[in-house]
Amino acid sequence: MTTAALAPSASPAAHAFHFIHGRWTIANRRLKTRNAGAADWDAFPSASTCEPRLGGAANVEEVVCPARGWTGMALRALDLQTGQWSIWWLNSLDGQLQPPVRGGFDGGVGVFVGPDMDGDQPILARFIWSDITPHSARWTQAFSYDGGMTWETNWIMDFTRAES
Repeated sequence: MTTAALAPSASPAAHAFHFIHGRWTIANRRLKTRNAGAADWDAFPSASTCEPRLGGAANVEEVVCPARGWTGMALRALDLQTGQWSIWWLNSLDGQLQPPVRGGFDGGVGVFVGPDMDGDQPILARFIWSDITPHSARWTQAFSYDGGMTWETNWIMDFTRAES
């Protein structure tokens, strides 16, 4: 193997998602009604497994949610030229690869934003990774219906590292 083949792991940004590698249990809270000022949260469990790829410059995470009858997959990839991560989502309910959110980590918090749709309405989607420790992490999803002026958090996932 050549040194060039190992180059992605030399980038500090390539290590940004190392915390998520492994097995996790997840406590989910998802807003039942979005864009209505509602506070009707649905709580349910899920589990995930994440594995690194390409020397840490990418990873694949599978989320399994028997309580709601779906599985999903996140693909995260580092753009080695810009140092930004892109995150794509695909789930078993519709089989459609969602548009990516893009961003990175600063001060231990990762913020990723991108255009998406909520039904027929164009939105901005934002993912935030925070409260990261070796044994836990929090992911939140928020949508903006006004071009990023205001955000409504609609999904919170609290990750706890699963026992081996």
